[in-house]
Amino acid sequence: MDCAFCEIVAGRRPAHVVLDDDGPAVAFLDTRPLFKGHTLLVPREHYETLPDLPPELLAPYFGAAQRLAEAMETVLGAAGSFVAMNNRVSQSVPHLHTHVVPRNRKDGLRGFFWPRTKYASDDEAREYAKRLREALG
Repeated sequence: MDCAFCEIVAGRRPAHVVLDDDGPAVAFLDTRPLFKGHTLLVPREHYETLPDLPPELLAPYFGAAQRLAEAMETVLGAAGSFVAMNNRVSQSVPHLHTHVVPRNRKDGLRGFFWPRTKYASDDEAREYAKRLREALG
């Protein structure tokens, strides 16, 4: 199977990893973030959609999403976060992934019009990943 997210989980594709512990999920920075710190949470095993995720993985998977949302506020100083996923429609990579995005009031995000941004450099992305990783322990 040729899956970009499986390759990141396996360490065969570079990514700015934020979470990679013994849990069922791995998180890394989105390469086309809505806002700096925008993280993708993926199951370690390949599941295409949320309905495919085994019930016993729901709590640990969304526990990781909860930890990421908290880190957006405590480490990045965000006022809150946006947590979302697509299933098949608008799913750019057919591997279940949850977007955890830092949010602030009047940040320009309206409905589902998502303007993308870029990190100034690989070093800046590395620093965002490091800050979030440290907050997650």
